[in-house]
Amino acid sequence: MARKRTQDLPDLSGLLLPRDQRMAAVEQSVLRHRSSAQVAVSLPEQIAARLACAITFDLFHAGQRLLEQDICKILGVSRAPVREALRILERDRLIEFQARRGALVTAPTAEEIRNVFDVRIALYGILLREEMTRDPKRLLAVLDAHMPAVERSVTESADDYATATFLLNSSIAAAAGNQTLADLLQSVSLQTLRYVRLGLAHHPGNISRSLESWHALHAAVSAGKPAPVVRIAKARIEQVRDAALEALEDTGTSD
Repeated sequence: MARKRTQDLPDLSGLLLPRDQRMAAVEQSVLRHRSSAQVAVSLPEQIAARLACAITFDLFHAGQRLLEQDICKILGVSRAPVREALRILERDRLIEFQARRGALVTAPTAEEIRNVFDVRIALYGILLREEMTRDPKRLLAVLDAHMPAVERSVTESADDYATATFLLNSSIAAAAGNQTLADLLQSVSLQTLRYVRLGLAHHPGNISRSLESWHALHAAVSAGKPAPVVRIAKARIEQVRDAALEALEDTGTSD
């Protein structure tokens, strides 16, 4: 007899969705800048990317349990790679393990959002200052390449816009000369993507404001002005943080 689904168990059918741009973006973060076109993606990493995508885009909700045996069954894999995939998600703070309950999707808190965005603002500012000093043309080339996709996504959905800007941010980090900074930024990228999506989904009107800030950043980089670049980027990240905090408060789930 099939086990009856309870409220704290997600619908795992989302794990069988075809690989798309969102999945590719999340996989890029799970791989920590290692290109899936250049290296073999391990089975645990593939599973982790699918699970992370489902959590980040709210197919799996905060507090829901991820049971190893259910994941194994729907994906047709053994428990060892699933267990390793869950550890990857724990590393990225998308799940937590609780005694007698196993793996649970983490619930965003106001404190966690403030903390992760404080870290992102500091690291991003350092990276941009270095890039504007070392090779501003490289940074401009990344913006030139990605801005058309960001602009197109505005007319699609909040999820599409969050994905497009995530890919832009990831490419900025990947192109940086300071690999340590890039890796540190990537270590918080899945958390920030989750919160970007949270704020945009709650208030899609924030998308136009965000796009304006990207245009301003693009113009400042093109003009070769490091101080405005850092200032605009900081304001943009603070805007994203505040939108996520507002969404959390409005839904009554803030700490």
